[in-house]
Amino acid sequence: MSALERREPRSIFPELFDWLESPFTMFRTGIGQTMRVENYIDDGDHVIRAELPGIDPDKDVEITVTGGVLRIHAERHEEKKEAHRSEFHYGSFTRSFTLPADVDVDDIKASYDKGILTVRVPMPKAAKAESKRITVEK
Repeated sequence: MSALERREPRSIFPELFDWLESPFTMFRTGIGQTMRVENYIDDGDHVIRAELPGIDPDKDVEITVTGGVLRIHAERHEEKKEAHRSEFHYGSFTRSFTLPADVDVDDIKASYDKGILTVRVPMPKAAKAESKRITVEK
C-alpha cells in the first residue's frame, strides 16, 4: 500500500458526506464533528492538510501514530461571553489515516499556519526493481 487511506465509517462515499457535511453533522451519531482535509503527494512526502481555524496547536492538537495509523485529534473550545447564535463548530475533531508499512515515524513533521495544520509523511523509498531472466531447466 503506497497511499494513505481514510479510516472512518463514511469511507464508502467520502465525497458525498463531505458535500452534505453541513448542516447534517448533528444527525451522524458516533462520528463527531468533521475536520476538512486534503491530501496529496509532494516531493516524495504524503501531505495532509487539515482545516482547523481558531485553535491553539500547542494545547488543542494531538497527532499520534499507533499500529501504522496516523491520528489527528483537535478540540475547539467555546467561549461563552453572552447568549448569541453561533454556527461555529466546537468540540472534538478526529481523522485517522493508514500509513504505508515502511514509513519512518520519526521523520513525520507537522506545522500550523493561518488555521491550516500540515502534516508531512515521508514516503518510504521504493525498493530498487531488479530484472533478471530465469532460465528454465530441462
